[in-house]
Amino acid sequence: MEKVPLHVIHLDQDDPKKCTARKLERFGHANVHSNIYKSPKRGFLLDPAAGVLLGPDDKVMIEKGAAIVALDCSWKQLTESLEIIHKKTRLKGRTLPLVLAANPVSWGKPGRLSTAEALALSLVLINKWEQAKSILKPFRFGDTFFQLNSEPMEAYSAATTNSELAELQWEFFDKPSSDL
Repeated sequence: MEKVPLHVIHLDQDDPKKCTARKLERFGHANVHSNIYKSPKRGFLLDPAAGVLLGPDDKVMIEKGAAIVALDCSWKQLTESLEIIHKKTRLKGRTLPLVLAANPVSWGKPGRLSTAEALALSLVLINKWEQAKSILKPFRFGDTFFQLNSEPMEAYSAATTNSELAELQWEFFDKPSSDL
């Protein structure tokens, strides 16, 4: 089975000791780019503000070689960092359905995933479970991530469309109120 190309645009904004992107690179699971222009030209950028989920509707493009690209930056500088990436690439922004973080920095927080967790969830969404489990193997929290999120991830991977996936997440998490 063909592996999905995984890439990370790394902006050196976090503690290097806690950087999951560099560890993914060391274990041969992802290509890390410090220069935005050297990142893939075709694919999907994981962007929590994109408003469109990554999922079954994107599988055909991924099977044709499109990459999944994560942005490794500080959560505090996320908006500014994403603006720069969107201006300098043609990657399509995609967000992820909610799951709980298992990394020690954001443990238990919905959606506050490390780069490695975000890439693993992306792979689960397109039924690449073996690759997803493989990339989290080097991390102490890897097994916990799958245990903590087993029910939602099983359901997400069975979704046949992105709209079905979007609705599924509210079976596991509270829907944000729209009366703000």
